[in-house]
Amino acid sequence: MTTRRIRGAAAAVAMAGAVAACSAPGDGGADGGASAESVVIGVPSEPDTLSPLLGYGKDGNSKIFDGLLARDADMRLKPALAKALPEVTDGGRTYTYTLRDGVKFSDGEPLTADDVVFTYDTVLDEKTNNTAKSELDAVKDVRAEGDDKVVFTLDYPYAAFAARTVLPIVPEHIAGEQDPNTGSFNTEPVGTGPYVLTGWSKGEKLTFKANTDYWGGAPKVKKLTMAIIADDDVRATRLRSGDLDGATLPPNLAATFKDDDGRKTYQATSYDFRAVSLPTGNPVAGDTAIRRALDLAVDRETMVDKILDGAGRPAYGPLPVDDPWFAEDVERPQDLGKARSILDEAGWKTGKDGIRAKDGRPARFTLYYPSGDKVRQDHALAYASDAKKAGIDVKVESATWEVIEPRMKHDAVLAGFGSTGDPDFGLYTLLHSSLAGDGFNNMALYDNPAVDEALDTGRRGQDPKDREAAYDTLQRELVKNPGYTFLTHIDHMYVLADRWKDLTTQTEPHEHGFASGPWWNVEDWQPAA
Repeated sequence: MTTRRIRGAAAAVAMAGAVAACSAPGDGGADGGASAESVVIGVPSEPDTLSPLLGYGKDGNSKIFDGLLARDADMRLKPALAKALPEVTDGGRTYTYTLRDGVKFSDGEPLTADDVVFTYDTVLDEKTNNTAKSELDAVKDVRAEGDDKVVFTLDYPYAAFAARTVLPIVPEHIAGEQDPNTGSFNTEPVGTGPYVLTGWSKGEKLTFKANTDYWGGAPKVKKLTMAIIADDDVRATRLRSGDLDGATLPPNLAATFKDDDGRKTYQATSYDFRAVSLPTGNPVAGDTAIRRALDLAVDRETMVDKILDGAGRPAYGPLPVDDPWFAEDVERPQDLGKARSILDEAGWKTGKDGIRAKDGRPARFTLYYPSGDKVRQDHALAYASDAKKAGIDVKVESATWEVIEPRMKHDAVLAGFGSTGDPDFGLYTLLHSSLAGDGFNNMALYDNPAVDEALDTGRRGQDPKDREAAYDTLQRELVKNPGYTFLTHIDHMYVLADRWKDLTTQTEPHEHGFASGPWWNVEDWQPAA
C-alpha cells in the first residue's frame, strides 16, 4: 500500500507542515517522560478513518479493536476474540470460530456473533467504500450460530483465509445505525480493544486511555498519545527535548540517538518497499523497453547504503530477498550497458542532449513523490540520476497526495507498498488487472495475463508446490515486463525512552508508525523499574 491516507487499504498521507509550534501532546508541558503510565509517540501521519469497515486496522494491531485472531511477535496467528484457531472443514471451504466468553465493547455491551457477521457483511457490501474488500473475495457467506459461534463459507479453498480474520470487529448496535462511509463511527469508534479513543485533534494528535475492563487485562500504560508530526527533523528534535517518549524516524536521524543512554533504538525488518509506478497508459513509462532499461539502470545497492544508511535491502520485486517465497536468481545488479542496448534495439535513439527519443517523442516522464517525505525524495532523485545515464529524462516533482492522486493513472509515482503474511496479501492488489486504477490498487494499471493467472492460482491453490510455482512465475514475468521499478525494502527505525520492558518488534507491513512499531503490544508493557 502507498504511504498515503490510511483509509480502506490503509496507508498514511504525510500531514502538511510541521507541528513544532504545538504544545506538548500530553496534558500541557513536556510530559512525555513524566511517568511510566503515560506514553507519547511521534508519528509522521494520521488515519483518515478509525473504522475497520473502511479498512482501518485490517492487518491487525489496532489499539481500539480486536480481530477474531491476532499475530504474536513471531507473526504466528493466535486467538484473540476467538477462543481458539478456527476449525477448518469441507476441504478448506468452511471456517468455524467460537468466541471468547465475557468480552465486552468499551461501552459495556457484550460482543456477539452478530457483531462479527455485521462487520464482514458491511465490509463486503458494494456500497461500502472499502478498497480492500477484494482481500475477502473468497467469502461466500458468513453466519452466526447462536451468540458465540461464527461460520464462514468460502467460494473456494483459500489457504491464507485465517490470516484475514485479524480484521477488527465493530459493534452492530452502534455502527449498524449509521452510514459506514460517512457516520460518526469513523471518528468516534467503539471497540473491544485495550485502549479507548479520548480525543482526536486532526493534524496534531490522537489520545487514548486504557480500557480497564479489557478482556486481556488492564494495560499498565494508562495513557497513550500519538502526536502527528510530519517533518522528520522536527520529530527528532521533539524526541531529543523530551517532548516525546518515542518516535518513528528515518535511519539517518535514528542513528543520531545511537549513544543516548536514556533511549533505545529498535530496528524492525519489513515487507515495506519503495518502487516507481510506471503507468501503462503513459507513452514513455508504459513502454516495455523503457521499463526494462530502468530496471537495469538503477543502483539499488547504493540506495540502500546511502539513502537508508544500510537499514534495508535491495528490492528486485515486491517480495524481500529473504522471504521464503522469493524466486531464486532474479536479483539484478545495475547494468547500464544492457539497459542502453535494450533501448537501442527498441528504437530509442540518443539525441544531442543525451536524451533518447523514438518517433519524435523524447524519453521523458514526470515522477511525483509526496511532499515532506525525505526518504522518498532521495529515492526519486537517485532514480532520476540513474535513469539519465541510460538516456531517460525523469522530471522529479513533489506534491501533496491531493495533487498526486488524480495524476497516478498517467504519471509515475514514488510509491510504497508491502504486506506481511501470505504473498497473496500484497501481490494481488498490487498487480491484478481487475483492480487496475482502483484507488491505490494496481497504480501502474499493470495488465499481464500470465501474472493474473499466477495471482489467481496463488490465491485459490491449496498445494504449496503449485502456489510456489505460481509466485515464481509471477516474479520472473515482472523481470520481463516490470510495471514498477522496485528499488529497496526498508527496515523501520524507532527510538524510545528506556522506561519499559517487554518491548519487541514484529516483521512489519508498509503501514507503520501508527499501529506498528515497538508499541504494537503496548498493552503488555511493564514498567522497567
